[in-house]
Amino acid sequence: MPHPRTHAGFSLVMALFLIVILALLGTVIVMLAGVQRQSVNLSLLETRGYYAARSGIEWGTWQAVDGGGACNTGGSPLTLNGFSVTVSCTSGTHTESGKTYTVYVLNSTAGFSSYGQPDYVSRTIQATVIAP
Repeated sequence: MPHPRTHAGFSLVMALFLIVILALLGTVIVMLAGVQRQSVNLSLLETRGYYAARSGIEWGTWQAVDGGGACNTGGSPLTLNGFSVTVSCTSGTHTESGKTYTVYVLNSTAGFSSYGQPDYVSRTIQATVIAP
């Protein structure tokens, strides 16, 4: 008496299922690796943007304090390793105990790429400098 063929073709269905699952798993791994690489690149650009903006503050401080005592940021915008750095300065005076101080408020913005692009980064730093 022959056995009934109730399981015919089951191994083919299981093999196809495993191939599809492994292909999906491979796709997810590749996508996650791409996202992680982009996150690392953006983190590096953010750090570089911070230091570019900080360099703008230092340049503006030098312009205000050592460069003649005026908010002279006429050389702005600056370019630093692909970052466009814009420095603005406002000044005022403050008198305390008969002594007059000049107060400078500096804003520095460093930007990389264009808004809406995947590698767009912008950092802004503000500093207040008081000079006798």
